[in-house]
Amino acid sequence: MRYFVRIAEVGNITRAAEQLNVAQPALGLQIRQLEQELKTELLVRHSRGVELTEAGKLLLDRARRILQDVEELRREITGNVSPEQEMMILGLTPSIMLQMDPDMLLNAKQTMPTVSLSLVEALSRTLTISLEQGELSYALAYGVDEARPGVSRRPLLVEELIFARPATGEPLPPTLTLADALSHDLVQAGERDMVQRLLRDAAARYSLDLRIVYEAESIPAMRSLVVRGAAASMMPYGTASEEIRAGKLVMQRISDIPLTRTLYLLKPSNAPSFRSQDLIDHFIDGIVRRLLDSLGPLARRVGI
Repeated sequence: MRYFVRIAEVGNITRAAEQLNVAQPALGLQIRQLEQELKTELLVRHSRGVELTEAGKLLLDRARRILQDVEELRREITGNVSPEQEMMILGLTPSIMLQMDPDMLLNAKQTMPTVSLSLVEALSRTLTISLEQGELSYALAYGVDEARPGVSRRPLLVEELIFARPATGEPLPPTLTLADALSHDLVQAGERDMVQRLLRDAAARYSLDLRIVYEAESIPAMRSLVVRGAAASMMPYGTASEEIRAGKLVMQRISDIPLTRTLYLLKPSNAPSFRSQDLIDHFIDGIVRRLLDSLGPLARRVGI
């Protein structure tokens, strides 16, 4: 509510973000969420800034009164005032989320006491678009190998993909060739997915047959098809780490032509720094270190 009032008063989201010391993407997302919650448009955005709709003018009047009441109540209560919170919205891919230590995320409130952390889970291409649209403060996304306008990117690690197949009880060698892997019936995500693009590029480059018999945008559905023996799959280790540890799936590495992807830290290039930037940087670095520990020989750090 306070954010909305400030935007309405200055008539510009960028200036409001600077005055509030809040990242512009997070501020824009807060307003969109408020509009969705109220099921009405509050601001009309144009090149010069923003203007209030009729609903926005009504909300501004009520919001000022509410904030005044809250301030009066705060003054009556002493000794319980918390530091002003900064909102950080961090986008992570499903494979990263599956490898995170729950305690690390739960302890974020203790390690970053002045930061209100929100996590968004989505595929890399969705995270990249969301960040470009100002809906995320940061994103950890794979395969953003080309520069994008308005996006600052920094490579963090290179990860080797694995070949996952159903566990049959038969011992298997730890590695196989790419040609052997592609000779199996495969289930992969859709054509826009980075892993499928890597497979198609490699198959074309080395004149290999590629047999994708199922496409599944849902990661759980893809894992289920492999566990049930319907197909094998090239995938990130994190996508199937639980099933591999449980003995439901077997992983093999590609011995001759390993397929890799690069993890990038993305943020809007014009975003101001957080007041708690050092704490945030340490938290994100902790995620990278956790990934390196989980992936072991499948990953190496870059960009340092």
